[in-house]
Amino acid sequence: MNQTRQYPGAQHVVIVGGGTAGWMAAALIARFRTPAQARVTLIESDAIGTIGVGEATVPLIQHLNSVLGLHEPDFVAATQGSFKLGIEFVDWGRVGNRHFHGFGDYGADIDGVAPHHHWLRLRREGLDAPIGAWSMAWAAAGRDRFAPPQAMKGPAAAFKHAYHFDAGLYAQLLRRHAEGKGVQRIEGRIAGVTRDGESGDVTTLVLDGDREVTGDLFVDCSGFASLLLGQALAVPFVDWSHWLPCDRAMAVGSRRAGRLTPFTRATARAAGWQWRIPLQHRTGNGMVYASSQISDDEAAATLLAGLDGEALGDPRPLRFTTGRRARFWERNVIGIGLAAGFMEPLESTSIQLIQTGLARLIELLPSGSADPAIAAEYNRQTIGEYERIRDFLIAHYALSSRDEPLWRQCRAMALPDTLAHKLATWDACARVPLYDLESHQEPSWVAILLGQERVPRGIDATADTADPQVLAKLFADRRALLARAAESMPAHDLFVERTCRALAA
Repeated sequence: MNQTRQYPGAQHVVIVGGGTAGWMAAALIARFRTPAQARVTLIESDAIGTIGVGEATVPLIQHLNSVLGLHEPDFVAATQGSFKLGIEFVDWGRVGNRHFHGFGDYGADIDGVAPHHHWLRLRREGLDAPIGAWSMAWAAAGRDRFAPPQAMKGPAAAFKHAYHFDAGLYAQLLRRHAEGKGVQRIEGRIAGVTRDGESGDVTTLVLDGDREVTGDLFVDCSGFASLLLGQALAVPFVDWSHWLPCDRAMAVGSRRAGRLTPFTRATARAAGWQWRIPLQHRTGNGMVYASSQISDDEAAATLLAGLDGEALGDPRPLRFTTGRRARFWERNVIGIGLAAGFMEPLESTSIQLIQTGLARLIELLPSGSADPAIAAEYNRQTIGEYERIRDFLIAHYALSSRDEPLWRQCRAMALPDTLAHKLATWDACARVPLYDLESHQEPSWVAILLGQERVPRGIDATADTADPQVLAKLFADRRALLARAAESMPAHDLFVERTCRALAA
């Protein structure tokens, strides 16, 4: 029999840890719960560092900033940010391959059929242009140009944008916002956790100096340490490293060199891949790799050799295991960010997972009594989102035809059933079956599948019988329209300089 109990959680919410996750939690909870409904306290220690790398995001963050009332130009300037239209993948399918996952699609359906089917039809007729040529996001990004969608018209407005920014500066911005809404910050390290002997709920956090903080609902944003969810409540970790074997990263900033590109770049290497994130004051760089295939020193050397500007220090190492906690909401603790799980940064989903986890919490958190079904539903949705992102990341590795040991291993591994079904359906008919809680819709899958030259056997029957001359004209007209629209945009660095230049580095 289900037993309801009071979640004191609506009275005093205690957030453990700062950084992007902690201060995002504080800002959002304070936004949707008045001090009379819930007092919010955040505990963090200046002595505990955060990962603090240059961060790339997805368009969903615009909604977060909007509900917090953060004006885009002010936000970009405060975080030394730039704009992002997608991700350029270099050397992934094979050495020499380049493709683009843009924030948009490839145009409207033609005769009720998605345009990639018609692109495949033209490919049979000898078309020699990537599918990305019909993406407005790439039309602009490939020319290093940017303007927001609302400044464009017609098909040229059918794209979205996200941001690159300094994660440490973003956390500071969120902190100022949250404290302005009444969030109390307590400086200190957590030395102990007290739990109720009957319910098992966390009741008190013991800080250094024998200080105590009692609470009702606890949001664990303590990073990889997972102090409450992983340690105090012993929620097990579900390890996905057999599918995603990269387990280490090196990160380093470099001086800006060349144009301020409006996209993230991910370059495949023999034992992993390298990211490049352009900010106003520097470029963020990192090497994600499998320690079984390359030493830390070799990874650092590979990273430094691939920089396009002078390194601003020594590469900082990071160890991780890709996966998630078996449950994200356990008793009166909810894990957010790295305390809940880790998905490598290949598709910039870190902040997305923080944001969606908090959105579920705010949506499901009642003002009074709560049924265990609420935590169960929170866990169901969050597990689903993690697993769909997991499949998308695995596909990047499994589709590669590169011949180094890491890539051969990924190509030969048994895939999750959900991903195997998706790829089999694609191979048969060029359609991507989507599950519940998919973060990446069909155009995103098309970008990666066709970008890595996974050409299906069959296409839609309507496209298969279409007049290739008519299709060729439609595609040529769209490509020309997008090119003219992109040429009308200002250069990305000029747009940033005019609208949201940071005042100081």
